[in-house]
Amino acid sequence: MSSLNAGASDRGKRLDHYLQEQLADYSRARLQSWIKDGRVAVNGSAAKASLVLKGGERIEVNPADLAPLQATAEDLPIEILYEDDAVIAVNKPAGLIVHAGAGAHSGTLVNRLVRHFESLSQIGGDLRPGIVHRLDRGTSGVMLVARTDAAHRALAAQFANRTTEKTYMALVQGILHSDSGRIAKPITRDPVHRTRMTAKLGHGREALTDYRVLRRLEDSTLLELRIGTGRTHQIRAHMASVGHPVVGDKAYGAWAAERIFLHAWRITFMSPASGERVTVEAPLPPEFKSLQ
Repeated sequence: MSSLNAGASDRGKRLDHYLQEQLADYSRARLQSWIKDGRVAVNGSAAKASLVLKGGERIEVNPADLAPLQATAEDLPIEILYEDDAVIAVNKPAGLIVHAGAGAHSGTLVNRLVRHFESLSQIGGDLRPGIVHRLDRGTSGVMLVARTDAAHRALAAQFANRTTEKTYMALVQGILHSDSGRIAKPITRDPVHRTRMTAKLGHGREALTDYRVLRRLEDSTLLELRIGTGRTHQIRAHMASVGHPVVGDKAYGAWAAERIFLHAWRITFMSPASGERVTVEAPLPPEFKSLQ
C-alpha cells in the first residue's frame, strides 16, 4: 500500500496524471487499471482517473501483484553481426522491444536470443538474460549481448568507464548550419512528462553528444553522432533541446514519420574473450540508405 498526500502545487491535476508523476516506476496504463479496479482511494473513497485534485487529498494506492515475467524462447529471426566466446552483437530492427515488460511479453529481442543461444549471462535476471545495455524500441542498430556473467561484468565496466565508442546516425528536423558541434547539457527526467527525459532544465546527469553533418536535405539534416555518455534518450533529448528533434520522434516534438530516424551504427569495445578491440557495424536500414 502506498500513501500519498497531494500538495497545493498539485491543484488542478488529474488523478491519473498525478499518480504517474509520483509512481514513475509503473506505466500509466497500469495505474489507470488500478483506478478502474477500485485500488486507488482519495480521502477514503474510490475515485475516477479524471478526478481533478484540489490539493490536500490523501491518496492510497493498493497495487495488484504483478505476474512474474521471464524470457520465453521464441523461434523468430535475429541478425547476428559478430560473436565470440564472450559476446554476441546483434542488429536490432526499429520497433523491436529489447525485453518483456508491462504490456509486452512476446516477440522481444530477448525471447529470440534465448531460443538461439544455449546460455547467456544471468546478471540481468530472468527477464534480461545477456542484456548489458539497451536501445529504445524505435531505435535500430547494433547491440552487445553477454554470453557469461564474467563477460557481462567486463562489458558493463567498459560502458561505465566510457572506453566503448558508440556512433549513431540520425535524421533531425531543420538545417544545422555548423558542420560539427558538441552538446554538453545535463539530462534529467522530465518533471511533467515522466516517460521522457529533458536537457532543458540546466541540471541532471552529465551528458556529452558530438555531431557531424553528413548531408543537408531540404528541411532536415543527416548526422553522425558520437556519445561520450550513455544516458537514457540521450541523443533524442539533446537534439530536441537545440531545436532539432530526431525525425519521427513525436515524444520529443518531431513530426510524424515511418519510424524514429535514429540508428546505432557502430560500436567499438574490447572483447573479454580475446582482449582485442573489436568494431561492429550495423548495416544501414533502407530508409537511411535512401538519404545518402
